[in-house]
Amino acid sequence: MRISSNQLFQTGLNAINNQQAGLMHVYQQISSGQRMVTPADDPLAASQAINISQSQSINKQFAANRQVATNSLGTEDNVLASVTTQMQSIKASLVQAGNGALSDVDRNTLAETLSNAKSSLLALANSTDDNGQYIFSGWQGTQAPFVADAAGTVSATAVSGQRLVQVDPTSQMSTSDLGTDIFSRATPGTQGYLTAALPTNTGTGQIGTPTVTDPAGSSVGKNFSISFSGSPLQYTIAMTDSLGAPAGSVGPVAYQAGSTVLDMTGGVQVQFSGQPNAGDTFTVNTTASTNLNVFGTLDSVIAALKSPAGGNAAASAKLTNAVSTAMQKISVNYDNILTVRASVGTRLNQIDALNANGTSRDLGYTAQLTQLESVDYYSASSELQLRQSALDAASLAFKKIQGNSLFNSGTS
Repeated sequence: MRISSNQLFQTGLNAINNQQAGLMHVYQQISSGQRMVTPADDPLAASQAINISQSQSINKQFAANRQVATNSLGTEDNVLASVTTQMQSIKASLVQAGNGALSDVDRNTLAETLSNAKSSLLALANSTDDNGQYIFSGWQGTQAPFVADAAGTVSATAVSGQRLVQVDPTSQMSTSDLGTDIFSRATPGTQGYLTAALPTNTGTGQIGTPTVTDPAGSSVGKNFSISFSGSPLQYTIAMTDSLGAPAGSVGPVAYQAGSTVLDMTGGVQVQFSGQPNAGDTFTVNTTASTNLNVFGTLDSVIAALKSPAGGNAAASAKLTNAVSTAMQKISVNYDNILTVRASVGTRLNQIDALNANGTSRDLGYTAQLTQLESVDYYSASSELQLRQSALDAASLAFKKIQGNSLFNSGTS
C-alpha cells in the first residue's frame, strides 16, 4: 500500500488535534471541578446524578414545608400560652365569685372583670398570623372562627378542615387547630359529668360535684334529670342515653332536706344540699352531652353575678349553682386547652426529628453527587501530565514527518 506525503501529514495533524482535545478536556475537568464535562463522559453516572439531584430538591422542599409548619405551630403555641393565662385568671375570678360574703356591688365588679376577660379571650380566639389568616379557622383562613352578635353572644362560624402540610414523603401534619376544638369541647375521651340547675328553679336546692363510684356501672355514660315534686317533697331521676332516648328512671324517692348524696344508681352519685321547691329541676350530664362553648359559659355566669342576690336565699342558691356549673365547665375547657397545647408541642418535636432526618438525607445526597460528579484532582493531575507528554510526543513526531520527502534523501 502506497502512503502519500499528504496522508502522512494529515495523520500527524489529527494525532496532535486529538491530544489537544484530550488535554483541553482534562483542563475543563480541573478548572470546573466536575468529572463529567458532558453527559457523554459517563452516561450512567449522569443519569444517576439527575435522579439524586431531583431527590435532593424534593428533600429541600420538604424542609421548607417543615419550616412553614414550625412557624405556624409556633404562632399557635404563643396564642395558646396567652389563652392559658387568661383561663387561669377566669378560674381565679370564679373562685372569688363563690365567696358568699361578697356584696352585690362586689359581684357586679367581678362580672365586669369576667366580661373583659371574655373580650380578651374572643380576641385571642380570632388571632391572625403574619399573613392575616385566622389561626383557628382551618383551611378557611379569611373567615373568623367566632363572631359576636349585637347582644354580645359569641357563636362559632361554619369553619372546617385543618390546614395540612406535607412534611415528609409519607405524612402530612396539621399546622393549626380549629377554634371549636379549643374553645367548645372537652378533651376527647373525657368521661366526667357536669351538673347544672335550671334557671327557672325557685327553691334553695344546690347541686354539687358528681362522682363516678363505679366506672363499669350500668348507668355510667347516661344523662340524668332530677325533678322535684309533691308534698312531702320527693324527686324522680329520669335517665337518657347519649342520643337523648329514654334509658330508665329512679323514683319517686322521698327527699331528706339538708346536705345529702343523691344516688343516680349504676355507679353515679351527686352531692346535693338545700331545700328545693316542687317543680325545680337539676341535670347531671356527661361532658360529651354538654354545650361547652366557653363564651356561652361566661355569659351565663356574668348574668348570674349581675342579678341581685343579697338577703334572698333562693337567689343566692341560684347564683351558687350558676357559679358551680361555670367552674366545672371552665375546668373542662382549661384541661382541653392544655391538651391542645401539648399536641402542638408534640408536633413541633416531631418536626425537629424530621428535620434531623432530612439533614442526614441531604448529606447523603450531597456525598453521592460528589462521588458521581466531582473530579479526583490527583487522578486528573496525573492524566494532565500524561496528556501533555502525549501531545509533546505527537508534536515531535509530526516534526519528524515534516522533514521527510522523496526530494529530501539527505544527499546533495
